[in-house]
Amino acid sequence: MAEALPWMPLVGGLLALLCLWAAMRANRHRRLIDNLPTSKTTGIFIGLVEVKGTAEAEQPLRSHLAETSCVLYEWTVEEHWSRTVTETYTDSKGKTRTRTRHESGWRTVDQGGEAIPFYLQDDEGVVRVIPEGAKIEPTVVFQETCGRMDPLYYGKGPVRSILHSDHRRRFVEKALPLHAPLYVMGRAREREDVVAAEIAAHEEAPMFLISTRDEQTISSGLGVQFWVWLVVGFLLALAGVLGADLATERDPVQGWWRYALAAAGYWVALACGWVWTVYNSLIDLRQRVRRAWSHIDVQLKRRHDLIPNLIQAVEGLRTHEQETQTALVLMRTQLQATAPGTGGPDFQGCAGRLIALRENHPELTADDAFQRLHHGLVETEQRIALARGYFNEIATAWNTRMERVPDRFVARPAGMKPEPLMAAAGFERAAVKVNLVG
Repeated sequence: MAEALPWMPLVGGLLALLCLWAAMRANRHRRLIDNLPTSKTTGIFIGLVEVKGTAEAEQPLRSHLAETSCVLYEWTVEEHWSRTVTETYTDSKGKTRTRTRHESGWRTVDQGGEAIPFYLQDDEGVVRVIPEGAKIEPTVVFQETCGRMDPLYYGKGPVRSILHSDHRRRFVEKALPLHAPLYVMGRAREREDVVAAEIAAHEEAPMFLISTRDEQTISSGLGVQFWVWLVVGFLLALAGVLGADLATERDPVQGWWRYALAAAGYWVALACGWVWTVYNSLIDLRQRVRRAWSHIDVQLKRRHDLIPNLIQAVEGLRTHEQETQTALVLMRTQLQATAPGTGGPDFQGCAGRLIALRENHPELTADDAFQRLHHGLVETEQRIALARGYFNEIATAWNTRMERVPDRFVARPAGMKPEPLMAAAGFERAAVKVNLVG
């Protein structure tokens, strides 16, 4: 036993570090949920987003057991079994004896489910969500245990029974019901069919969660996990030292310094893990702010490339407004945006001017080239509006962290600073047209 002594504190320390890692992981997810702002469906752009709303669908599913309208459901049928086992064994005197024991349990005999892309609707609009690859937290919509005389037993379950069956079955179904409030966190990407965002699985996303629980409940649950793992890890660190003392019959009171050393080592590791978690989360948020800004530059470059073609179409007119030409030339020079807080002109939207140009010159309406350019430019303006809205949302989250304790104690020594918000006018965002089931 004494030979195994050196390994006991080491094993206890390794298990404590494993629990500490689990605690930091729960804390990282909790911080992500608490600090990421809730976006409206009309303000979502590329990147990690948090959205709240109700589940809606044009053609909803009908669940297998509860037969309720939903966008996702999963069901299981379990059958209870029991048996008496007789076995032989040899007692301490070398005599052969027999004994009986009773065994029982539940076995899954059938299961299934289905999911479809759906829309999350809030008070401003909708956003499409593709649930494949997400961590789903549905709600229980059906749960019943019955015998074989019940119509449900064979009506929704298999015909054959398992070995040693007690002829009792348990039916459970979970779902995301239609119109149910949902919390969704995931990475948004641009849809291919319309100018809008959708939320789907992505390998770089730190979390993709679709839950029927509210944000506060999810955050509280992660907070409980953090403290549970933290306490368990601390106890394991001390248990390794205690096991070594008991193995060598040493007095734990006289060796109090060993426990103090183990506790100090654990709290130092905790402090390092905390700083690491806070710093990495701030770096991740700063990168998302920069990525949001780059989306604006991409869309301005797209608009810059379309402006010369629009000017060429307009120049075919004998007369046109000088204001329109001036606006077109001005927008042509807006290849890149001026960062907020720095000197330079801000970029402006052109959707209103395009509409005025179209109304003042009816002959342009019949021109196919102008129609295509007009559609492309208006679409680009919508993309810029999306990018600007997302930048302001994520920059606000960043600025909040710069002022919030304990983040500010890590951000300031690292030279991190707040990001000014963007205030550009003249943009429009068209609503996504979806025919949802009432």
